[in-house]
Amino acid sequence: MKERIIILGAGVMQGPVIGIAKEMGLYTVVVDADDQAVNVPMADRFERIDLKDKEGIEALGRSLLDRGGLGGIMTAGTDFSASVAWVAERLGLPGIPYEAALNASDKGRMRGCFARAGIPSPAYRVLSGPAESPEGLSLPAVVKPVDNMGSRGCRRVDSPTEMAAALGEALGFSRSRRAIVEDFIEGPEFSVDAIVYDEEITICGLADRHIFFPPYFIEMGHTMPSNFPQGDQDAMLETFKAAVRALGIAGKGRRGAAKGDVKLSPRGPMIGEVAARLSGGYMSGWTYPYASGVRPIRGAIQAALGRRPDELVPSRSWTCAERAFISIPGRVRSIQGLEKARAPEGVRDLFLRAETGKDVHFPENNVSKCGNIIASAPGRDEAVRLAETAARSVLIRLEVRNPATDAFLAAETAFPPSAFTLGPELRAALALLPDPPLRSGDPLGIVPFPEFTASALRDYAGRGVEESLDAVRELCGLALPLGPSLLGRSFWSAFIRGGYQGAVYFIDNLRAEFRE
Repeated sequence: MKERIIILGAGVMQGPVIGIAKEMGLYTVVVDADDQAVNVPMADRFERIDLKDKEGIEALGRSLLDRGGLGGIMTAGTDFSASVAWVAERLGLPGIPYEAALNASDKGRMRGCFARAGIPSPAYRVLSGPAESPEGLSLPAVVKPVDNMGSRGCRRVDSPTEMAAALGEALGFSRSRRAIVEDFIEGPEFSVDAIVYDEEITICGLADRHIFFPPYFIEMGHTMPSNFPQGDQDAMLETFKAAVRALGIAGKGRRGAAKGDVKLSPRGPMIGEVAARLSGGYMSGWTYPYASGVRPIRGAIQAALGRRPDELVPSRSWTCAERAFISIPGRVRSIQGLEKARAPEGVRDLFLRAETGKDVHFPENNVSKCGNIIASAPGRDEAVRLAETAARSVLIRLEVRNPATDAFLAAETAFPPSAFTLGPELRAALALLPDPPLRSGDPLGIVPFPEFTASALRDYAGRGVEESLDAVRELCGLALPLGPSLLGRSFWSAFIRGGYQGAVYFIDNLRAEFRE
């Protein structure tokens, strides 16, 4: 009989876990609350159990132990390492103490552990309601739920007037209705994964994270290996290891994994967070193997079975770049360019979240993006070019007459930001553009705006103005040369606010009016 392992989660991020476990000859018992999760068919056996239901998962594990045995339990890319630790501790399986998993799952407990161990991390206060005041903390600050992942409910606060709304949002995303307020730490951010076996902490790699769109922290991609000086990397990794030990994840008889977010502040490395699991965000299952040949998931499975992990030494030195693509608010009419994005050699994966007929939102966290591209190449510049070009190739067209899109295009807010940010001179030039009358049936052209089109401005995905106009022409079939009905200032305003999507939405609404 095959050795059996319980895997928490059947989503996209758990696909490599299930696949590698089966490749290792294991019988996979996969647990998820969603029996329609994408990787349910991969499992040898599926059980519909909420991942928060640690007692229910324990009962499943006990039945497996009593009827043929159970080798271990694990997860990757979920926020339920505490459920894993609970079951492992109750059933005598390899793992880490439940208390250590709680330390890594509850950001209040985590900061307390760091403070007692002298690990550099932000000053903080845990709040249980919007009426409480985070006295003693300076601004800017970061507000987040104590027990969630993917940047849900996490944002920067720059003034006292923003605090109440930020706390309400964070509390709404917290399972325990608690939020944490921390000092904001300046500096670039990095991600690291490691495998833990007793007191050994084996680093699998370090990635540069690319964070945008304040006051939220939206990761528009990551690149591995890091491009920062080796001395800085070594200092961050030593700080991360100390944080793993402070939480109790590493130690005699302990088996598992750890994922960390580290900032390189002006004062040196600062720990953002450490989780007692491997990362999501396509890192542990895709980025690491493509960049170095190391498969952290295989090592984590071995640790969960009580075996010393092997094959964690890099077998190659490539660069892997992941990049996201996003949308302005609205409802998806069509998605084009997927095959073009996938076509180049070196583009390894395209993960699409947006769907035709479904609503999309400008992202406020890392789970509300429209999709992701992963590319790899021997050189960093080539990997980055492949990923960014592929991400720009995906064009999302929105349905007409949508209140969310109308509201976005009519507003001018810091968040969601405009696709292009104009300085005073370009704003003045825009105000001087005409808005010619348009007639039904005439081919459409565009009033020239050379001050803008010749600028070096770029949109959310790094498209220049001309590249964005090419996308508009491709989607709308605009006449070249100019048609007799010219799109003027209103068109350019929609284009500047919403990029190619705003311009296409403007034209599609105009044509809908002409047809009536």
